[in-house]
Amino acid sequence: MITYHAILDVPGELAQYLGRLLHAERRRRGTRKTTRALSCFAQAVLGLRWFRHHVDVTALARDHGISRATGYRYLDEVITVLADQAPDLHDALRKAKDDGVTHLILDGTVFSADRSGEQATSVKGKQIDAWYSGKAHQHGGNVQALSAPTGFPLWVSDVEPGSVHDLTAARQHVLGALYWAASQLDLPTLADGGYTGAGIGVFTPIRQPAEGHVLDIDNRTYNALLRGLRCLGERGFALLTGRWRTLSPITASPRKIGDIVKASLVLTQYEHGKIT
Repeated sequence: MITYHAILDVPGELAQYLGRLLHAERRRRGTRKTTRALSCFAQAVLGLRWFRHHVDVTALARDHGISRATGYRYLDEVITVLADQAPDLHDALRKAKDDGVTHLILDGTVFSADRSGEQATSVKGKQIDAWYSGKAHQHGGNVQALSAPTGFPLWVSDVEPGSVHDLTAARQHVLGALYWAASQLDLPTLADGGYTGAGIGVFTPIRQPAEGHVLDIDNRTYNALLRGLRCLGERGFALLTGRWRTLSPITASPRKIGDIVKASLVLTQYEHGKIT
């Protein structure tokens, strides 16, 4: 066995913030002092190591002198307390408006995960693997996100199985609020062609006409402008997956993908000074 020193490249303030959340959770549960194997700060470091470097939980538990089962339980607590801090959709929309955001960018992605044997019935009435995405050609969960015009992530949805189309997932989790934002906050949303038909306030590209016809110059210009503004939405997911390596791929249960992505959003927003 070889020992070595390592540095966790996250701000100390982030670990302290997470430690305070864990302390509040222990008080809520009525946990007595000295009954836990790790302090709140040490548990926060364990969780941040998992998010930042995707360290195997068995190795994490060994490094912190706890059992593998306790390591998983402590990690679940970290994910839960962080996910609980994720912004509510309507609160995120109001804050975006107050911050002077001119428009939002809606996008969805499939976070890859271990294979799941859960079955579902397709629109054609066939039995399919619920967590397999034909678009991404992999197993995973579909998560919708709203980003600012700069591409900074503002909100993420709960997870849907990978077989669920982006538009279907958006209807389930976000479109109703976007209609309200467009009508009440004058806050439109830009999206790609996968959201065609989403409804009022959601701007998508104009499709090419059939039978070899081409769009007129005005519609081509509209599509080019929309594409130039919307492309920054890809930065939102890139900020999450590039910083928190546990997101690619996610080795936990696919049902936990939503909470893990929400937790990653909270960590990202704290690091960028969006929450305190």
